[in-house]
Amino acid sequence: MNKDQTSGRIAEAQGKVKEVAGRIVGNDKLEIKGKIQNTAGKVQAAFGDVKADLKKAAHGK
Repeated sequence: MNKDQTSGRIAEAQGKVKEVAGRIVGNDKLEIKGKIQNTAGKVQAAFGDVKADLKKAAHGK
């Protein structure tokens, strides 16, 4: 795993926790922040996945 994959998946998890916590306590701002962080994490992880795939392709693996 590269840095973007790791950081992205961590951000996804943190965002999901915030989203669920916000929903449970009725805090709309926290829920929205969680959704945004979750989505940003998914994008970063996907970017990391593409980088890893390109690196594998470049090395013929």
